[in-house]
Amino acid sequence: MSNEVDISKLTFEQLRKVRGYLKRMIEVGGSDLHVKSNAVIRARIQGDIVTLGGEILSKEDALTFAKELLKGRFAELVELKELDLVYPFNENNRFRVNIFFQMDGISAVFRVIPVKIPALAELHLPDVIKDFTKKERGLVLVTGVTGSGKSTTLASLINEINLTKKKHIITIEDPIEFVHKDRGCIINQRSVGQDTLSFGTALRAALREDPDIILVGEMRDKETVNLALHAADTGHLVFSTLHTMDAKETINRIIAQFPTDEQNRVRISVAGVLQGVISQRLIPTLDGGRRAAMEILVRTPTIEKLIMENRDYEIRDAIESGKEHYKSQSFDQAILDLYNDGVISKEQALINATSASDLQLKMSGLSSGKIGSNKEAEATQHGVASDDDIFDLK
Repeated sequence: MSNEVDISKLTFEQLRKVRGYLKRMIEVGGSDLHVKSNAVIRARIQGDIVTLGGEILSKEDALTFAKELLKGRFAELVELKELDLVYPFNENNRFRVNIFFQMDGISAVFRVIPVKIPALAELHLPDVIKDFTKKERGLVLVTGVTGSGKSTTLASLINEINLTKKKHIITIEDPIEFVHKDRGCIINQRSVGQDTLSFGTALRAALREDPDIILVGEMRDKETVNLALHAADTGHLVFSTLHTMDAKETINRIIAQFPTDEQNRVRISVAGVLQGVISQRLIPTLDGGRRAAMEILVRTPTIEKLIMENRDYEIRDAIESGKEHYKSQSFDQAILDLYNDGVISKEQALINATSASDLQLKMSGLSSGKIGSNKEAEATQHGVASDDDIFDLK
């Protein structure tokens, strides 16, 4: 396979076909387009994978599509075997793209990036989320599986700061998704691979660039975690993400990246700088959309003590007990609120619950931990989803 692409010989016919599918997906509100050689084009719409057309993209056409999409970067794909980029579809739509080799040839996934950064209120996020934008220092983490809306939440948090404060914000992303314009703040956005060599390199440099706020796209390794904790400890407000399911797992994941003899030091550091953890799960709503259910850990003396003393197993109870006073909430509390407000069905509530059996008791009014009151107490049903039936959004 030749790594060199003669752009003058490309017709861009395959790229035009894919653009047609992207247009159709946008029109129906899809989130991801899947392009795979020797397969039909599919899209994720309201969480489900659906077929958009019957035409099969041959292995040769998929390879041509990759050349038309990447042009001079095609050699980079051949060398690295996968590549991230942002594809501007038009002035109103952009896509985050990962293109890669697989056993049948080339595949690519296009993820919608909204050009308009939604306000926190538009996302129906709990009011306590805005409080994290008012912190002067510390670490705020947004977590969840791929496709749970972490990037959108982070962009909305940065946008809120941009509109309400006069600060210097540095973002380090791979790739840059939401583009922020300077409002009240100066915002320097750096893309790993294009503007800097790595998260660690950019984060080290950021500490010499007079930042107030640093957004680290993902804490992927020990070096990045160490630098983020150091930045938070030296008077900066740091936002970042992790692919973890809840606050307890998030704390465990951070600490587990370090050797055993360093873990106590890291645990003390995390306890000292952590301002909050926002963990997300997207749940289908009764009106055909999706809404983020959020577990929210808010820094309290109790939470700090539990982290320091390695009592992570008590964190969820501490989050739930702090709901009224600190506005923290567990996933099941958030899900129950969405159910009681008529946003999601009982079936979806139980499928997405951390503990479906406990949530069903609360729905039926049989638990002392019940939050709010459902309009109609529902009798226990058979076939309830198990604790492990957590949704999976790729």
